[in-house]
Amino acid sequence: MITPPEVFKCLADETRTRATLLIASLGELCVCELMCALDDSQPKISRHLAQLRGSGLLLDRRQGQWVYYRLNPELPAWVSDMLQMTNEANAEWLKVNVSRLQNMNDRPVRAAACC
Repeated sequence: MITPPEVFKCLADETRTRATLLIASLGELCVCELMCALDDSQPKISRHLAQLRGSGLLLDRRQGQWVYYRLNPELPAWVSDMLQMTNEANAEWLKVNVSRLQNMNDRPVRAAACC
């Protein structure tokens, strides 16, 4: 069970907060999409994603050469609710990141779920 101090410690960094909110609003993103949206390097994005995964906030899955990140579906309701409310109240704060992502060339294509 993830605790409030663990959640807020993880989200205290702007890069991790932006990545988490983008993933929460879009469902699933890969490292290259987050690199584009956040305008940052692969090592930095991967390091932050590893922290978020290690805390239990995110899960990952591999599809070919891509690794996709999504919110852990077993997060307590208060965490999911807090992320949703934060997204709704801060659309302007994420506007540039969402725009970069929407304009990204060669975004990876997700395979349709088989099950």
